[in-house]
Amino acid sequence: MQKYVVKNIHRPSREILDQFKKIDVSTIYEAQGKTGLMNHQLKPVAQNSFVCGPAVTAICPAGDNLMIHAAIEVCKPGDVLVITTIGESSSGMIGELIISALKKRGVQGVIIDAGIRDVVQIREMDFPVWTKAVHSEGTTKNRGGWVNASAVCGGATVQPGDLIVADEDGVVVVKKEEMNTTLEASNQRLLKEVGTKEKIARGEISLDFYNLRPVLDKENVTYYETENEVLKNTDFK
Repeated sequence: MQKYVVKNIHRPSREILDQFKKIDVSTIYEAQGKTGLMNHQLKPVAQNSFVCGPAVTAICPAGDNLMIHAAIEVCKPGDVLVITTIGESSSGMIGELIISALKKRGVQGVIIDAGIRDVVQIREMDFPVWTKAVHSEGTTKNRGGWVNASAVCGGATVQPGDLIVADEDGVVVVKKEEMNTTLEASNQRLLKEVGTKEKIARGEISLDFYNLRPVLDKENVTYYETENEVLKNTDFK
């Protein structure tokens, strides 16, 4: 398969980005039908990390970061660099120097389904990174791959220009062709949560306002006043 770099991709409008920046990962994930979430192994390096921007993808052979260097050249301000590997890798594929170069290009942050190093320096640079490993093991720079090709990162498919939103709860992908519908559904969910918070503030019980008591009945969940009643009415030994 031919290896390549795509220099220019379609990016979402500033208006769309500004609206998504007000929404958290969990809300977006739920609003788009519990899809697009990367796996739990990808964790932020620093607290209070948040990014929201279009994906530039880099696909590298495991243990080689040549295509990350190639990706730096095509990144634009506001992009989120999404890095994945062919084959499992926990090598420290990026560190202080690459992060410095990305920051100079105006990149918002990095999502990497591999390892990083120079964590202290990266935190000091206040640059958001989500990774599955911290490992000093170095890489080579002599094996080609792809920049701005379809990639699988953290178990989720990412197309160049898809929206990446990441916070301390995880990383979610919004497909570029579904941004408007996902934004509308996310905002509706936030409005619904406002109403739910008002019910909680009034002292209402979630079993009632979610209509969950019939589910308990269906599952044959029995209420007892005391533990002694449980012992008398069950077969626990």
